[in-house]
Amino acid sequence: MQISVIGISHKTAPVAVREHFTFAADELPPLLARLGERYAGAAVISTCNRTEVYVASARGVGDPRPIVALLSELKGDVAMEGAPFFALTGRDAARHLFRVAGGVESMVVGESEILGQVRVAFTAATAAGTLTPAISRLFHTAIRAGRKVRAQTEISRYAVSVSSTAVELARETLGDLSGLTVLIIGAGEAGRLTAAALARNGAGRMLVTSRTPGRTADLAATLAAEAVAFDDRADAIAAADIVISSTAAPGFVIDGAIVERAMSARGERPLLLVDIAVPRDIDPSIRTLPGVHLYDIDELQAVAERNRSRRRSAVSQAEKLIDEDVAKFQDWLHSLETLPTVASIREQAEAVRVAELARTLAKTTMNAADRKRVEAMTSAIVKKLLHTPIATLKKPGEGERYVQAARGLFGLDDAADAASGSEVAE
Repeated sequence: MQISVIGISHKTAPVAVREHFTFAADELPPLLARLGERYAGAAVISTCNRTEVYVASARGVGDPRPIVALLSELKGDVAMEGAPFFALTGRDAARHLFRVAGGVESMVVGESEILGQVRVAFTAATAAGTLTPAISRLFHTAIRAGRKVRAQTEISRYAVSVSSTAVELARETLGDLSGLTVLIIGAGEAGRLTAAALARNGAGRMLVTSRTPGRTADLAATLAAEAVAFDDRADAIAAADIVISSTAAPGFVIDGAIVERAMSARGERPLLLVDIAVPRDIDPSIRTLPGVHLYDIDELQAVAERNRSRRRSAVSQAEKLIDEDVAKFQDWLHSLETLPTVASIREQAEAVRVAELARTLAKTTMNAADRKRVEAMTSAIVKKLLHTPIATLKKPGEGERYVQAARGLFGLDDAADAASGSEVAE
C-alpha cells in the first residue's frame, strides 16, 4: 500500500488558483465520495493556503492529472500557468503531511491553525467512510508529530503577527495582563484583532472609541466592550492600561497634552500605547513622559521579524523530529504489507509440521510425555528454520523486496489459488 498526495499550496500556486480549488466543509463529502470510488482510502486538507488530496493505493499515484481533473470537474476549470499541482508518493508524501501539521510548510512558519485543519480533514474522511488503516495511521501520526514539534521546539513560541506581537509587548511591559483595561481607538480590523488577542490572554475591561459613533457601537458590540465618545478619549486613556490606536486620521489623535492629562490622573500606573496606524496616530514625543511606553508599527514589525527568525531557526530541529516520525510510520506501513506473507508462511509450516507429526506418532507407541517432547522439538525446529527469512521480510526498508520472492518460493499464491478453486468446486 502506498500513500500519495496531490495538491497546491502558497508555494506552488497564486491565490486566484488556490481560492478556486478551496473546498468548504459542505463540499468535502462529494469529493471524498468520488475519491473513495477510485482509491482504497482518501482524505483532503483544504485551507486558504493549500488544497491537498491524500490517497492510499496499491502502487501510488505518480500522475496528478486524474485527481486534478476530478477537482476541476467539481469546481470548474480555471486558467493555470505552468503546473501548480505537485505530486508526492511514499515517504515523501508522509513527510510532507507531517511538515504541514508541524507548521514547517506554512506561510507563517509555526502557525498553529493548520494543526486544527489537519484534524478537520481527518474528521471529514471519517464521516465520509474513506479512511483505511493506512490513511488513519498517517493522520493520527501527523497530528501527534505536529503536537510534538510545538512542544519540543520554539517554532510556535514567538509572536509574528501584529496582534500577537502587541500581546507579547504588553506582557513584557506590564507583566500579568489579568484584569487590565484596554482602550481601542479606531474601529478598524487591526484594532479589533489586537483587542481580541489581548482579551484571550487575560485582559478584562474593554473600551472602544472612534470618530464615527455608529462604527464605535458596532465594534463595542462585537467585543462586548464599552463605547466611549471620541471627545472623552483623554479620560478613557486615564482609565486604561493599554491603548491600541488604529485610525485613518491624517494627523495625531493622541498628542502630548492628552497623555500628560491622562498620566496626571493615573498616579504611578504605567501606560502602554501601541500605534498600529499609518500615518501614525500618536505623537512620538510622548516617549519622554515618565511611565509611558510607546510602540509604533515599525517597532512591532521589527519584533515580529526577530521572532520569525527565531522560528525559522527552529525548523531544522523540527525536521529531525518529523523525520523520526516518518521513519516509524514507514516501518509500520511496511509491516502492514509484509504481515500477511509472514502469517501465511507460518501457517503453511505449522500445517506441514502438524501433519507429519501426526503421521509419525500414529506409527509409534510413545507415552504422553515423550509425545510432548517430540512435539516441542518439531515446533522449535520450524521456528529456527523460519527465523531468518521472517526477520528478513520484517526488516524496514528491505523486506518488501523479498515479499514476492517469498510467496513464490513457498508457493503461497498457488496454495491460495488452489483453495479458491476448491471452494468453487464445492
